[in-house]
Amino acid sequence: MIVGIPKEIKNNESRVGMTPGGVFELVKNNHKVYVQSDAGEGSGFFNQDYQQAGAIILDTIGQVYAMSKMIVKVKEPIAEEYELIQEGQILFTYFHFASSEALTKAMIKQKAICIAYETVEDDEGTLPLLTPMSEVAGRMAIQQGAKYLEKPAKGRGVLLGGVPGVAPGKVLVLGAGVVGVQAAKMAAGLGAHVTIMDISMKRLRYVNDVMPPHVTTEFSNEFNIRKHIKTHDLIIGGVLLKGAKAPNLITRDMLKDMRPGTVIVDVAVDQGGCVETTRPTTHEDPIYIIDDVVHYSVANMPGAVPYTSTMALTNVTLAYVLKLANLGWEAACEKDVSLKKGLNIVEGTVVYQEIIEAFCWEEVIA
Repeated sequence: MIVGIPKEIKNNESRVGMTPGGVFELVKNNHKVYVQSDAGEGSGFFNQDYQQAGAIILDTIGQVYAMSKMIVKVKEPIAEEYELIQEGQILFTYFHFASSEALTKAMIKQKAICIAYETVEDDEGTLPLLTPMSEVAGRMAIQQGAKYLEKPAKGRGVLLGGVPGVAPGKVLVLGAGVVGVQAAKMAAGLGAHVTIMDISMKRLRYVNDVMPPHVTTEFSNEFNIRKHIKTHDLIIGGVLLKGAKAPNLITRDMLKDMRPGTVIVDVAVDQGGCVETTRPTTHEDPIYIIDDVVHYSVANMPGAVPYTSTMALTNVTLAYVLKLANLGWEAACEKDVSLKKGLNIVEGTVVYQEIIEAFCWEEVIA
């Protein structure tokens, strides 16, 4: 199979869909790999690295799309890429369709095979291709939150770890999944007082078992959320519904109950955000303020640490890329149930029910 690795063109996205090591494995399996010139530069991988691994370097993104049967990316295609996508072409990347009707309709129109990293699901119900980026984003959420709590960034002026004689900052984590646990781990490591909330008692018991005593668990409901937002300095949104839009756990009216300079980091922004006032931002312009509450909602947080993120992503995607390349998408999905769950749109037809429900479509828009 001919596999194409284009350069990401989303704002401040420095990750790349595959490392030179991944290219080496594909070439070893007798596949041809085209890499757009400088596609990996932001992640610390250069043209000569890919060439040494056996890739062919192409000058433009148009060439990569035109000459490849399968495109391996990191982020969803943006408007400039829509017309480059060919009918029947396999796109393997993060899509998060439920948060963008325009993207969904564009991919239906192009009649591509859209396989979404974030809905590939293993036998245990976990999302193996989303997990590493959730780990990165969860850890980064505390780094960014701590930075924007500083007064020059319009935050409360709170040091999360406190100092002797001064109480530490308080962090509220919504969701005890991968993002939430990683955020809680980082916040606890800094010495902050952490409250983590979820509707799954199984997850809360797990957190209670593995976290230190200054991480407390509480069942998530509106009453408890309204209580805690009044006293916590940093709020992390880490809620995920597989393939669906995130629920709004914090509504606009709740902002008035927060202290001025409170910081919200909504990691769920890719799925629409779990805060009503969330809107996607970029690393170039990461924050905005509503009712004196600082919102950080960068839609590609792991893109700020591209070397770590690209390595972590390729670690888990490569096995699936090889299956798709070796067998073709139909046979690969037939043999691998977890990969089949990654199918979202097939040649103009939406095959993932949560997408239809997200837009309240009664039937597929063809």
